[in-house]
Amino acid sequence: MRPMVSFSPQENAQVCITGNGFFKLFKYSEGTLKQTNLQKGEPQNYLCHAWLSEQEVICGTDTGKLILFETGELRWETKLEYKKPPMELEEDATREYDSSCDVSSGLASEDNGSRQDSLPQILAIAAYSKGFACSPSPGVVVLFEKTKEKEVYKESQEIWLPEDQFSSEPKQSSRQDIICICFSPSEKTIVVNTNKNQLYMFTILSTNFMKEKAAYFMYLNYPLHSAPITGLDVCVWKPILATCSLDRSVRIWNYKMNTLELYKEYREEAYTVSIHPSGLFCLVGFSDKLRFISLLYEDMHVFKEFAVRKCRECSFSNGGHLFAAVNGNVIQIYSSITFEIVNNLKGHSGKIQAVKWSSDDAKLVSCDTYGAVYEWNLSTGERESECVLKSCIYSSIAPSSDAKVIFAVGSDQTLKEISESSIQNEVSAFGVVYTAVAVSHSGHMVFVGTSLGTIRTMKYPLPLMKDFNEYQAHAGAVTKMSITNDDLFLLTASEDGSVFIWKLYDKGGGILKWEKEFDYAEEVLIMRSDIEEKSQALIDLQIRVEELQTENEYQLRLKDMYCNEKIRKLEENFTQEINSLKNKYQILHAEREKADLQHQLQLSELQNKQAREVQQLESEKNLKLLMENEKYQELQVKSQKMQEQYERQLHNLEESKSRAVKELTEDYEGKLKELSLLLEEAREDMRLQLQAHEEIKKQIEEDEDQEILEMKIKYERQLMEAKESNLQLKGEIGVMNKRLNSLQKELKERNKDIEEMRLEQQKLQGIIKSLEKEISALKTEIQERADTIQDKEKDIYDLKKKNQELEKFKFVLDYRIEEFKKQIASRENDIKTMKEQICEMEGELERFRKETTQLKLNIAQMQQKLKATDREMHRERQKKQNMEVLVNRFKTDLHNCVGFIQDSKKLKDGIRGLYTKYVQQPDEVETEAAEIDMQQEYMRQREYLERNLAALKKKVVKDREIHQAAYVHIIQENVSLIKEINNLRQELKVAHTQIRDLRSTIRLMEKKQAVQGTAPSGEVLPSPTVLMLNAQKENEKIIEMQQLEIEYLRDQIKVLAAEPLSDGNLPLLNLERSHETQQQ
Repeated sequence: MRPMVSFSPQENAQVCITGNGFFKLFKYSEGTLKQTNLQKGEPQNYLCHAWLSEQEVICGTDTGKLILFETGELRWETKLEYKKPPMELEEDATREYDSSCDVSSGLASEDNGSRQDSLPQILAIAAYSKGFACSPSPGVVVLFEKTKEKEVYKESQEIWLPEDQFSSEPKQSSRQDIICICFSPSEKTIVVNTNKNQLYMFTILSTNFMKEKAAYFMYLNYPLHSAPITGLDVCVWKPILATCSLDRSVRIWNYKMNTLELYKEYREEAYTVSIHPSGLFCLVGFSDKLRFISLLYEDMHVFKEFAVRKCRECSFSNGGHLFAAVNGNVIQIYSSITFEIVNNLKGHSGKIQAVKWSSDDAKLVSCDTYGAVYEWNLSTGERESECVLKSCIYSSIAPSSDAKVIFAVGSDQTLKEISESSIQNEVSAFGVVYTAVAVSHSGHMVFVGTSLGTIRTMKYPLPLMKDFNEYQAHAGAVTKMSITNDDLFLLTASEDGSVFIWKLYDKGGGILKWEKEFDYAEEVLIMRSDIEEKSQALIDLQIRVEELQTENEYQLRLKDMYCNEKIRKLEENFTQEINSLKNKYQILHAEREKADLQHQLQLSELQNKQAREVQQLESEKNLKLLMENEKYQELQVKSQKMQEQYERQLHNLEESKSRAVKELTEDYEGKLKELSLLLEEAREDMRLQLQAHEEIKKQIEEDEDQEILEMKIKYERQLMEAKESNLQLKGEIGVMNKRLNSLQKELKERNKDIEEMRLEQQKLQGIIKSLEKEISALKTEIQERADTIQDKEKDIYDLKKKNQELEKFKFVLDYRIEEFKKQIASRENDIKTMKEQICEMEGELERFRKETTQLKLNIAQMQQKLKATDREMHRERQKKQNMEVLVNRFKTDLHNCVGFIQDSKKLKDGIRGLYTKYVQQPDEVETEAAEIDMQQEYMRQREYLERNLAALKKKVVKDREIHQAAYVHIIQENVSLIKEINNLRQELKVAHTQIRDLRSTIRLMEKKQAVQGTAPSGEVLPSPTVLMLNAQKENEKIIEMQQLEIEYLRDQIKVLAAEPLSDGNLPLLNLERSHETQQQ
């Protein structure tokens, strides 16, 4: 990190400088900087700092320490830990919980390693009114607030960068290093900048956000490129442009709305991009392939890939039916409809830098790094014109609307106007390299981008002098430029990763108007699967909405009933409370009237008492005033007497002072006269001494002048003599140097000749030795070849005899091969029919599985309904028991009441008691009637469900019986088919081995007939009897293996027959083992 320098916001004369190992405070005064602090303690690597007040500075180090200095002295220090995002902490917690039974030592070592790799570093810090904010770890900003405790500042909030879901690595996007933090003047917004050129913001709405420990930033506008932009193209039908960058992303921007419409990151770097005129497709050149991408509503879908590696330039034609792609030094023209190569334009010897189409798509213009600008005719595929300037490395070209003029820029710091295969005009860049060029569709304006990031505009015809307007834009070199089809916008991209949209105006300040008003297209592409998903989601949501509506209606009804009941109860409570409050009010009113009467009596008594006290106080105060007045008069007389006395004393003092001053002035005047006389005498003596000194000085100067002249003449003579001797010596030294140089050159040449002769001698000796070795090797080789010729002649004689025998065997083998082929064909047909039967049986098996799963679901539903009916039956039984208890109670109470039949009064009271106890209110009667209706409806539904349940049970029993019979039938068929398959495989294996042996013998016969003795052979072919013996042994092995397999399958069938069906599915036979044994 570089050293950081900042001025104090409160006092502009104070400066703070921090860096690796130093923290210094300076104060600017009287034109110099003076250090105001002394560094104490161990030096730290300070990465950043911020002023908290006029005297306080907070610093951050590379070890995660926060250090607070007050007037240069250390006041507070704390160390921050490396922070992980909340999502990672949750994942770590789940991992620790899952792996709690693992070895602790291994986990400890891994944790230590991860902690060592992730050390905190405070890269950015900023102050605000409540405290400060800093970034101790990648992707997080921590807010600290001031406290009155010992810690001074306390952590209050963590704000994290969000994960970018469109990125290829979402977790890495949230772990960017924050290099700058900034607060708005109102301190309601925080803006941060990361090391990947991204801007994020966080809005502080209120103090409530502090309650949440972790919050998340959001993009200030939208995600930007974090690496140099390598490609830019504009759409014709829509107000969009496409860019690609070395950050492996492709982005679609809307230059009218200034928004990012589409964005996707890939795994490879993107070098070039071109957008189709319709705006529905784009072409992107990656490091591995060239991809044709469909621009969907919310995504980018790769439609086609082309095997073009590191395609640096590609471009759609203006009509969109063709596109050009650079493959090495060749420009390939593809059809946008069939994706076939229409033409290959060959001729460039350097790296192709730019490819541009003419307005009618009849021509193509290209340039390369070897200074060549070619114009191609697409109908013939040949060059129409060329302009080559090898001293210039072209970087960009732009043809005019009629393609008659080509503007090119390159490394020679000029803008060239090329026409008719020659450079017609050159305009100097005045010390800057032009990197990009664009021409308006009207042809009146030319725009160029420079390596300094500036944009220059000039009129056409090009000016000869320095007549252009220059605008500062980018921080890096301009890589791409393009103008919209209506000439209203200029689009530029740079190595700094930024895209600029320029609105073009005429000289009067108005926006340029296009001759024809252009309506932009609004169509977009969308995948059929996306539409189906969204329609399905819409249907699900509609169903969910209907369900929620019914639920809400039901809940509202329940709430209405509950609320009405509650309101009724509240009304009763309130009426009772109102009556009680009225009674209290009457009582309190009567008490208040009594209290008012008492207060009136007390008030009258207090008023009388106050009047008496006021009269007493007035009389006492009048007496005191009279006494004070008398004292004041006496004091006034005393002050007049004292004033007269002081005036007399002052007059006497003034008279004595004037007399003393007169005496002193007379004494000092006499002394002054004496001193003036002495001063005049001293001046006269001094004048005489000066005259004598001047005469002595003149004599000394004359003597010194004479001595100087004599010495000058003497030394000049010596100097002339020394110069002459030096010239002679220099001449002699030059001659000697020339001789020495010539001798040294001769020595060097002689030494070189000697070394060359030695090297030639060594080479010749090596050649002689190698030739001698070759001669000896050739002699031995000749001898060996003579021996081999003799051996081969013998072999040829033997092979001719064997060839005659093999021709006899050939006839027999051909006949047998034909028979085996017929047998194989019949067996293959049988295998096909067996496979078809197996496929049909598997289909039936799958159908049975589906039926069983459906039956299981039906059984589960019916069981749930049965449980519900059991619960309802239990409730009804409970109600019945309650009613029986109530009837028994009523009977007992009625029997007791009948006992008072002789006493009419007691009988009347007893009947009233029975009425109040057992007779319900009208509203309760209504609820009982409603309950009776509900019970009747419940009984009807219950009977219906019971009937359905009985029918389903019968159906399940029938299906189970059918399923069991089908299962047994399928198992039997499987066993028979397996036996047949094994027999067929055995026969097929035997046939294959026989055919293989026959073919090998035939090949050997054919080779030996073709070679006729060229290759030696020491082996003798087996006879037909040996072949037959091998086949018999093989058949015996196969029969043994098949018997073992049959025993295994019988055991497996017995086990399956013994096991009951758990889920109703047929068990799968282990056919893989039988196949493996057959292969063995």
